[in-house]
Amino acid sequence: MITALLGGTAAMRLAGKTWLPKWPNEEDAFYQNRLAVATLFPAFSRTVEVLSGKPFSRPVTWDEKVVPARISEMLTDVDLQGTNLHSFLADIFEEAMAYGLCGILVEHPRADKPLSLAEERKRGLRPYFVKVTANSLLDYDSERVNGQETFTMLRFVEVVSERDPENEFTVREIEQVRVLNPGRWRIYREKPDATSGALEWQLHDEGTTSLNKITFVPVYGDRRGFMNGRPPLAELAWLNVEHWQSRSDQQTILHVARVPVLFGKKLGDGPISVGAASAIMSEEDEADLRYVEHSGKAIEAGRTDIIDLEEKMRQIGAELLVIKPGHRTVVQTLADNEAGTSALQRMVCDLTDAARLAMQYLAEWTGEKDGGHVTIFSDFGATTLAEASADFLVSMYRTRALSDETLFNEIQRRGLINSELRWADELGRIRAMPPPSSDKPVKTAPI
Repeated sequence: MITALLGGTAAMRLAGKTWLPKWPNEEDAFYQNRLAVATLFPAFSRTVEVLSGKPFSRPVTWDEKVVPARISEMLTDVDLQGTNLHSFLADIFEEAMAYGLCGILVEHPRADKPLSLAEERKRGLRPYFVKVTANSLLDYDSERVNGQETFTMLRFVEVVSERDPENEFTVREIEQVRVLNPGRWRIYREKPDATSGALEWQLHDEGTTSLNKITFVPVYGDRRGFMNGRPPLAELAWLNVEHWQSRSDQQTILHVARVPVLFGKKLGDGPISVGAASAIMSEEDEADLRYVEHSGKAIEAGRTDIIDLEEKMRQIGAELLVIKPGHRTVVQTLADNEAGTSALQRMVCDLTDAARLAMQYLAEWTGEKDGGHVTIFSDFGATTLAEASADFLVSMYRTRALSDETLFNEIQRRGLINSELRWADELGRIRAMPPPSSDKPVKTAPI
């Protein structure tokens, strides 16, 4: 469901009856037309984008005195694809916000033979980050070592690109399963069995690693346990699907209401021509000819339902920004004396811890003692739901998804401005205000 919602209108249409059920006795052609004109209100994807972007509205920083110089150099291209640490963590956090779980795998390029640290540096071989999505994870085993839950096996799907050996102009996308164990890795691919010819998962490649551990760091949305995360906006996703269905119903009833039905009674058996230059006559006493139109009551009820759904979706997204008391770690309690944190701020704290562990793995791959830590902006909590939801309204206004008057009315409804103010009066005051001053000198033409 989440994948379809993030894919927008095209993905929801492609999902068909999964998220837009077919009515009983509905003709297939009518359903296909209804599906073809349905459009998605992107509440879920937009909320994920806005919320996950808040911690990265300011740059991710780190102390150059604490982070080793070699590690600091890597952070400008942390995945060997030109992505800096700020952008990489933003992408990871957005995935965790949407699906509830994501992961950072700290990889190291393969070497044809064991190399010393100096030889690795000379050849430019260094560790890097890889994003592992929730939908790629297959299985894991873990055990508690020195009081900490530690991976003993991790299995996930990945897609690699390989050039076709028989055609240099063709690149094949190959799906494979990678299995990681401490100090060892294996890759499996589907290949035809030598006897039956049926496709079976067979060992394709294997090797060893210099680190005797699995350097994978899970990142959570709403953490429920080790490798157990729940999408923090799951209820919003369900409401967005309900909105998709309700909006389709509304489009259908609007179509019916806009096309009146011509009703005739006792007009005789002769041919009937309907048009602006036509007249229909009948000698029957009770003859009747008129258009039958929809009363419109159901249209208003549907419109109200859609508006209510949109308000509920805004509130669910805003709730993650509201500061509330909750369980906190000892480190968080010692770091500041705030009465509580918002759910989103707690997620940012977890992301910061995950980034620190990933950087520690970078240090271990390169022979450094400590990888240091980073700081991610988290001072964006709201004290009330009204304040938090107002932030979403302003974001919509900036993208021109709301009018000036609607923004004013919604802010007023939340009690953030005087309830006695009227938009017409306020609009007059706005127009009477002087233009904003500019720091740049005003250029005047010579007389």
